[in-house]
Amino acid sequence: MPRKVVLFVSLLAGLLAAVLTRTYLTVKENEIKAEKQRLVDKYKTIDVLAFSHDVPAGTVLSGGDLGILTVPARGLRGQALTEENKSDVLGRRTVTGHKKLEVVFWSDIEGGDPAARGLSADVKRQMRAMSINVNGAASVSGMVKPNDHVDVIGTFNFPDDEGKIRRGDPITCTILQNVLVLATGKETAKSHVRELGFKNPGYSTVTLEVTPREAEMLAFAEQIKGRLILTLRNRNDTSSEKELPQVNYEKIRQEMEALNQKRQLKLGGR
Repeated sequence: MPRKVVLFVSLLAGLLAAVLTRTYLTVKENEIKAEKQRLVDKYKTIDVLAFSHDVPAGTVLSGGDLGILTVPARGLRGQALTEENKSDVLGRRTVTGHKKLEVVFWSDIEGGDPAARGLSADVKRQMRAMSINVNGAASVSGMVKPNDHVDVIGTFNFPDDEGKIRRGDPITCTILQNVLVLATGKETAKSHVRELGFKNPGYSTVTLEVTPREAEMLAFAEQIKGRLILTLRNRNDTSSEKELPQVNYEKIRQEMEALNQKRQLKLGGR
């Protein structure tokens, strides 16, 4: 057989082998991709925070200590920290040491999940959280929400000079102004954000942030069976009315007309 023919056959065989090898590799690559996609579809994936390098216990975390890792979501969703939690852990310490690419959990962070620490974490220093009983109308038809600001109005039957309660002559007055609502029922601002779209089934208590002295006033007001009502404020309104009068039947009779005239003038000036 001439050498040219042998060379041609060899080249053809080599080319065929290369084509077959490439075809085989392509088939295997597609099989791997299909299997990977099957696993992704079955288990889903989630982007979580992971340590970008080895960190010892007690490390105060900075942005360079954390990266993003894509992992199967099964068993990790709701447990591992995601990118939206990054600002919550920066500046906090690790409880134990960790290796590079280990997933970050709340149990790894000193203090744990701030949302799981209860309402006390939201109460400012030297302030108190106090719940008062309200019904739908007393809480603006149940539309008062956590982080709203309200005024607290009370209606009472005060005793006369002889210490007797005169049931037929109640007095209404504003007790507190511009009070922060911490919770309505068991719903706080944090739970409202976490469960966005969840409809609050209603509530019979509202928790307010007050000073210790204000808490005493509210406790006394409820103890003497006064009726407390909340009025909802614009969240940007921090004003306060000075020298608000106590209102009774005589006060309404005397000022009703003047109040309505003043209101119409104010509305006309809009």
